[in-house]
Amino acid sequence: GGGTTEIAVMSLGGVVYSKSLRVAGDALDQSIIAYMRKKMNLMIGDSTAEKIKKEIGTAIVTNNNTYAVKGRDLRSGTPKEVNITEEDTAEALNDILKQMVNGIKDALESTPPELSADLVDMGLVLTGGGALLKNIDKRFSKETGLPVHIADEPLSCVAVGTGKALDQEQTFSTMLTEY
Repeated sequence: GGGTTEIAVMSLGGVVYSKSLRVAGDALDQSIIAYMRKKMNLMIGDSTAEKIKKEIGTAIVTNNNTYAVKGRDLRSGTPKEVNITEEDTAEALNDILKQMVNGIKDALESTPPELSADLVDMGLVLTGGGALLKNIDKRFSKETGLPVHIADEPLSCVAVGTGKALDQEQTFSTMLTEY
């Protein structure tokens, strides 16, 4: 939760490709903290960064809403409030999102050609908290050329699916064994 991005290609009840990237929600929060420090001369904490990510964070700017952020001015050390925009958050999150896109592209390049047609038809499915970032599906679709869907209930669907797989252990045994 928050520390890694898991990328997998699955077919016929098995894992064809999997990779874990050491960037995820926590890295997005840290990028916002670094951006606020560098561009706004404002020190904010982890919880404020997460709140910014949830409230106004976006992978692609669609409307340039603003959001008031309170923190400590780095020059004077006094409390300060600044307004940030969706454009600011998109810039702050861009490097981490690029790493995720590169991970997806690596997975696509490593996928057997026979499965490429399935990916074009079925697309990618995003799960977990990162899937809740505004327009992340549009960004990934734009950069991969594939349809991208956000799972129903992305925060709990992996746990629910794992439970269902455990109920059908024989069918999913290859996916349930550890490498």
